[in-house]
Amino acid sequence: MTHVFVHGNPEVDAIWGPLVAALTARKIADIVLLSPPGFGSPTPDGWDASMESYASWLITEVEQLEAPVHIVGHDWGAGHVFGLLARRPDLVATWAADIMGLIHPDYVWHDAAQAWQTPDVGEQVIDAMVAMTLDERTAAFGGLGLPDDILVKVAGGVSAEMGRCILGLYRDAAQPAITQLGERLAGADLPRGLGIIATADSYVPAELCTAATATLGADELRLEGLGHWWMVEDPDLAAAGLISFWGESA
Repeated sequence: MTHVFVHGNPEVDAIWGPLVAALTARKIADIVLLSPPGFGSPTPDGWDASMESYASWLITEVEQLEAPVHIVGHDWGAGHVFGLLARRPDLVATWAADIMGLIHPDYVWHDAAQAWQTPDVGEQVIDAMVAMTLDERTAAFGGLGLPDDILVKVAGGVSAEMGRCILGLYRDAAQPAITQLGERLAGADLPRGLGIIATADSYVPAELCTAATATLGADELRLEGLGHWWMVEDPDLAAAGLISFWGESA
């Protein structure tokens, strides 16, 4: 069975490196890392960076694999997985996602997202980020908690096209759009799922993640004390939890 991993914003697939190494050491093979358009892969002509476009992109990518697949989404990668599940759950054997609280009706977008969603303000914030030198951006991203080798790759992946996609995606997902996606999922016949609850993730409250996981009837992998980049902070713990969920031997 193919194991698919989808990252988010403002990231590149290097964030999965430690987890992939931990999974490979446990004999998990057939791992595919998918980079969303604008976030490590080029954007097609006329790309509007909407939630629907990213869902269509992910559906097309998974269709080219030997479906059904095990799929894992992080940050907006989780959002793209939600979009796929709402339309083509048949492509998925199991799904796992963090930031589950994103689709909870009480979710409020974090401060950076609200800035990106605000006309003119968002453009100014993105322009400032893109205009930085690599050293300046690496320093600015230093508080994310990523190791230096991954941090440099993430900072180096920022581009004007990524900035355009950030604005398009976050504005399309402004409330109530993301809550409406959650409502579609709650009424769907979904394959077996796993909510990855990183309790110290500052972007989405853990209690909303727990509630949304229960609403979708998913299992729960609770990562106490880990933050947004749980796959880097403790890849061995994350690998063990995913393997247990998949029901595969290590």
